Amino acid sequence: MARWLRPLVGALLLLEGAAALSFLHHRYEELVQALFRVQSQCPYVSRIYSIGRSVEGRHLYVLEFSDYPGIHEPLEPEFKYVGNMHGNEVLGRELLLQLSEFLCEEYRRGSERVTRLIHDTRIHIMPSMNPDGYEVAAKQGPDSNGYLTGRNNANGVDLNRNFPDLNTLMYYSREISGPNHHIPLPDNWKSQVEPETLAVIQWISSYNFVLSANLHGGAVVANYPYDKSQDQRFRSHRRTVNTPTPDDKLFQKLAKTYSYAHSWMHRGWNCGDYFADGITNGASWYSLSKGMQDFNYLYTNCFEITLELSCNKFPPEEDLERQWMANREALVAFIEEVHQGIKGMVSDENNNGIAGAVISVQGISHDITSGDMGDYFRLLLPGTYTVTASAEGYQPLTVTTTVGPAAPSLVHFQLKQEVVRKPAERKASGTRMNNKALQKKVVPRATRRGTQR
Repeated sequence: MARWLRPLVGALLLLEGAAALSFLHHRYEELVQALFRVQSQCPYVSRIYSIGRSVEGRHLYVLEFSDYPGIHEPLEPEFKYVGNMHGNEVLGRELLLQLSEFLCEEYRRGSERVTRLIHDTRIHIMPSMNPDGYEVAAKQGPDSNGYLTGRNNANGVDLNRNFPDLNTLMYYSREISGPNHHIPLPDNWKSQVEPETLAVIQWISSYNFVLSANLHGGAVVANYPYDKSQDQRFRSHRRTVNTPTPDDKLFQKLAKTYSYAHSWMHRGWNCGDYFADGITNGASWYSLSKGMQDFNYLYTNCFEITLELSCNKFPPEEDLERQWMANREALVAFIEEVHQGIKGMVSDENNNGIAGAVISVQGISHDITSGDMGDYFRLLLPGTYTVTASAEGYQPLTVTTTVGPAAPSLVHFQLKQEVVRKPAERKASGTRMNNKALQKKVVPRATRRGTQR
């Protein structure tokens, strides 16, 4: 290329990128057009898919970024952003459209950071979980929009109070030393949720998401689980009842990653409220039942936080560019948080992946499981951990590993099958063991049982 052409081409690329970033409110048809425009500009690293439809039949579209769109690559974590869960909280919807265009443009320009992120992460972006509610809010517009106008879906249901209540089951399970992860759903759960909620539950059941955030408005704070207080006496009052998860320190770090990368969230004073470091435990703010972030943590492997991004739920268009600049770095930095802790493959002696293997970390009473291919991802803070992988029909395996502050540590588990002996063999083996113990006369019966475990 002639030298005199290079500055002109560069200027045209900049103008093309600037033109793509339109700071406007997008109605449903415009949102769909924007998503397909991005996909057409980056066809080799993106795809669009729908997880279902709203009450009024609008698609719940997701834009995916990956070097192999539509394919899960072993050891590549899955990440998601969900916006506009409340139809009248619209900033997240617009920010996720801006983020989609930004990732595409930066990838086309050869940005090392964005290229690495797309090649090493499978990123799913849902700008609107409640397109029906948004249309109601948008008809009112930013100036006359009421605090609740368009908040709910077309059936008048608050989608962030519509997920199965697994917190109550978890609190009871904890008292009886029951399961601490993947809490089973009630038998009749499908009849109790809205179409949008059902679509999201089926979505997060189909992908092994590792990290997520859902974007809201009405405050400026990064909110982390648990949202629901264990003390039900305070469920209808704005009382301070801190209810931490077993991963509380990790969740605080995730929330601070966003708040400190945000232009002003970390300062604490916003919208007449004060939150130290710009973060809060959900139940410490106010108790919320049947919320989406707690459901993610209790039903799947996904660690989700809730981002409250603006005092004004429906900010005017002239404020959108300022809000984008305030959130751009935070949105990218939070995706990068998916690359921490440990990850690896759980396989059998023939190197076949074992799906559903349980990964337990000593001292943290919340387990995760391996995906369909046998790969797992466990977010952890830097430190040294004792980790156990176990699966039905296999002998558990325990290792000690150290997690650094940068990339995740690679820890693989190859499990041996349990030896199933015939009854006669078990009897003969027991006889030999008893004879040996009698000869030594030093191993009491209780100790022998403990040794066999």
